[in-house]
Amino acid sequence: MSSPGSAVPGTAHLRRNLIALAVLIILAVGVIAAVPGLGAVTSRLADVSAGWVVLAIAVELLSCLGYVIAFQQVFAPIPRRLAAGVAWSEMAFQTVFPAGGAGGLALGGWILHERGAPWGRITERSTVLFLLTSAVNMLVLTLFGLLLAIGVLPGPRPLLLGGIPAAVGAAVLLLAVALPRLLTSRVRARTWKHERVRTALLGLAESIRDTEKFLASGGWRTLGAVGYLAFDIMVLWVCFLAFGDAPHAAALVLGYQIGYLANAVPIPGGIGALDAGLVGALALYGVNATSAATAVLVYHAIWLFVPLLIGTVAFLLLERHMDEPLPDAASAT
Repeated sequence: MSSPGSAVPGTAHLRRNLIALAVLIILAVGVIAAVPGLGAVTSRLADVSAGWVVLAIAVELLSCLGYVIAFQQVFAPIPRRLAAGVAWSEMAFQTVFPAGGAGGLALGGWILHERGAPWGRITERSTVLFLLTSAVNMLVLTLFGLLLAIGVLPGPRPLLLGGIPAAVGAAVLLLAVALPRLLTSRVRARTWKHERVRTALLGLAESIRDTEKFLASGGWRTLGAVGYLAFDIMVLWVCFLAFGDAPHAAALVLGYQIGYLANAVPIPGGIGALDAGLVGALALYGVNATSAATAVLVYHAIWLFVPLLIGTVAFLLLERHMDEPLPDAASAT
């Protein structure tokens, strides 16, 4: 993960990205309405029940609150209200400019630095937050891939579509566990021409150890990161239910996890990229393409606008108090 920098976009950049996002949304709606073969999707969208949409929005709020809780835990002792505002701002920026979440973390780091937090600690805590949410993703990918591979959960081509995700998830987790041991011993054993590289590698090792402590503590300290992922997957599930379709658990979870790789593409709002990634991955796991496209479009709209609306307000409120310093204990973290 790239460390936050001082040249982080503020209100003007956010406004430009919002305009670009609006243009992309208009273009996407035009494509859906005009391309032959997508008529079935648009007709199904017209039949969606408002009650299901309201439920999906409520569940998305729970997912966002999960991120807020995870942020508060990782960045303690920063005041909880400030941490909540920064977390919402990060989520808003991540929806406009996804880039795998790095952009949101950079914005949050810039806000905290403007309030007096040192860059070194911001980078270390941001890395822990990124690793924590990523570790939860890898654990879920490994678990559901394994359950599909051994036949506990139904799904197509279990050894291929279950075994490969499980192997990838397990390999990433094992590498993460081994990395701090390898880094610490090898970095300290050699002379470095650039001290910053040495410091960065040792900092990464320490961040991984802190992440392991969070995961090992279990219980309430990890509830935020788990809820952030679990409730977001549930939003997609509710969107399927809104149209009378409910894919199997393995197809839903693994399709979601694999499809979300497309969100690393820095397209405002993930318009087109995230939709194609999710629909393609879900179809790979046997979900009807029309059902997947319909559910994903509703899901994507909710995923965009819930954090964007609340997070933009939170960011504007924070900007009004940017010159207020953090309490001594928080600014020293």
